[in-house]
Amino acid sequence: MAAQPDAIFVEGLDFFTSAVDRLDAPGWQLSSPCEGWVALDVLGHVGAAVQFGTMLLTGGQPVWSPADPPGAVVEGEPRAWWAAIAEPARLAVAGVDLAQMVDSPMGRRTVGDGLSFPALDLFIHAWDLGKSVGAELVVPARVIDFTHHVIDPLPDAAVRNRGVFASAVLAPSDASESQEFIAWTGRDSLWSPSSNH
Repeated sequence: MAAQPDAIFVEGLDFFTSAVDRLDAPGWQLSSPCEGWVALDVLGHVGAAVQFGTMLLTGGQPVWSPADPPGAVVEGEPRAWWAAIAEPARLAVAGVDLAQMVDSPMGRRTVGDGLSFPALDLFIHAWDLGKSVGAELVVPARVIDFTHHVIDPLPDAAVRNRGVFASAVLAPSDASESQEFIAWTGRDSLWSPSSNH
């Protein structure tokens, strides 16, 4: 039985917060493993997506219009900006009916389905933020299992595109389970701030 998306989402908020807390003011302008994005762009992308989801869960009708670059949406001190987004999201998910139907950019779907991708995205982008400052965050095995439960039934065309995951890359032969997972998402598991990406 795969973990429930609301539990993974709340755990993901904590995991992402642990990555945010690793960065100081100069760190937000460091390169990230996401091509063309600095760390602040990763934060802006995740924060905007979480805000969007919170509005959906609380009965709003948000419009998805991503900023370019994503970091442009971050206002004030980045850690405080994220904290002000994470707490309402945590409250919105508490006790939510996962079977409730809602309208989303992907059409009408259950809350559980709608939470699933943002939940796993929090862990993957936390890894990106950690790598920006040379830290190796380990994605938990239950999150890896949950991600495969969500993604594996989908056709490749729906997953392997610019908006989701790049093509899987080969992990080193001695890679950990977390590094193999990161490579499966299309990232270089050995990426470092000194990589020419």
